[in-house]
Amino acid sequence: MTQKTNTGAPRKRRHYDVAFRADTLRLASESRSTQAAARQLGISSKLLYKWQKALQPEVRRLQQERDILKKALAIFTQPTP
Repeated sequence: MTQKTNTGAPRKRRHYDVAFRADTLRLASESRSTQAAARQLGISSKLLYKWQKALQPEVRRLQQERDILKKALAIFTQPTP
């Protein structure tokens, strides 16, 4: 039985900066398909889905903050008798 030996150097992970991730997510949201956007950018579609999933809690938190601020604005802008 023969064993496979790894003679090549270990692959290094690519690190993408925040600006690239933001632009990528914006492009994916504007695109018809997330997979098509990933192919166009030369990244894995799984990675793009992972970034989208990681962003969801932040989006939910921001939406809640916005809703609270809208309610507060409505309360404080009511005319006083």
